[in-house]
Amino acid sequence: MTTTHKKSGRCLCGAVHFTVEKAPENINVCHCEMCRRWSSGPFFALHGEGPVTFEGDEYIERYKSSEWAERGFCRVCGTSLFYRIVESDQYIVSVGALDDQAGFVLDSEIFIDEKPPFYAFANKTAKMTGPEVFALFAPPDGDDTPE
Repeated sequence: MTTTHKKSGRCLCGAVHFTVEKAPENINVCHCEMCRRWSSGPFFALHGEGPVTFEGDEYIERYKSSEWAERGFCRVCGTSLFYRIVESDQYIVSVGALDDQAGFVLDSEIFIDEKPPFYAFANKTAKMTGPEVFALFAPPDGDDTPE
């Protein structure tokens, strides 16, 4: 059983604050091209197990990055805040935006086939390629091409 804790975070300028009610100890990293462009490196992601609430929603800009997902960032300072799966309303928040980043364990990496060769993590993690991720999570209509 994974232990969960309430975690809070904010953007760089403080215009947006958020709370993840049930944050698990494990985090993952996405190496896909979109995440790397959006966050200027691999995206360290926390999949909350409960609701995510926001203060300063008027400062959140949302960008529809695919048919099923959007990315949110602060329109004042540009901080990458979350990736949201629209249909399930699931928020995957940026670990870098959390106030307290202690106690996490990096346990998986996705889109490992898109990772550039100039970096690698020392941790032993589960790794999935892009096609493996889409096979697990793509919408049932079969369109597995991100936009």
